[in-house]
Amino acid sequence: MGRYIGPVCRLCRREGVKLYLKGDRCYSPKCAIERRPYAPGQHGQRRARRPSDYAVRLREKQKMRRIYGISEKQFRNLFAEASKKKGVTGTVFLRLLESRLDNVVYRLGIAASRKQGRQLVRHGHISVNGRKVTIPSYRVRPGDVVAVTETGRKIGAIQANVEAAKGRKVGPWLEFDPEKMTGKFMRLPEREDLALPVNEQLVIEYYSR
Repeated sequence: MGRYIGPVCRLCRREGVKLYLKGDRCYSPKCAIERRPYAPGQHGQRRARRPSDYAVRLREKQKMRRIYGISEKQFRNLFAEASKKKGVTGTVFLRLLESRLDNVVYRLGIAASRKQGRQLVRHGHISVNGRKVTIPSYRVRPGDVVAVTETGRKIGAIQANVEAAKGRKVGPWLEFDPEKMTGKFMRLPEREDLALPVNEQLVIEYYSR
């Protein structure tokens, strides 16, 4: 199945929580889930039946996958990799997702959303350790320096994102200099660092069934 290209606000309404897929709009009263806090479609306002255990785990998996905006194949492959590594599988899985370059660009505030972060990486506006990288799934490692290229610094959207991000704190595992548009991936995040509306244990149970 290809990448979802429909209205992203519909995904938030389907999961019943804000997934922050549309940048600043998610923080404004225009947010779709604020205006219509029920599932999309003609039957969205009907009283929902009690979901089965499988449905609960499926919805949690879909929610987590949609937050990071990656395909089912990529998501499943990352889970398989996480399950083979030492440590708590859920935490390792989240660390692999957070280490993706498109996610790091979003976390630093260079992009307004992970989708935009993917676009900026693909268009060659991001460098890692001084070298341009155009692969959104590139694995950023502790100590790596992520920066906007010289061409990217002239783009109005990036300038606006960085300006808006000045009033926000980046994650404690990151450092960012808005003047130089340069950030550093200091360490792998801990679970308590990530304020995500997901229960990764349910995702593990979904794939372990």
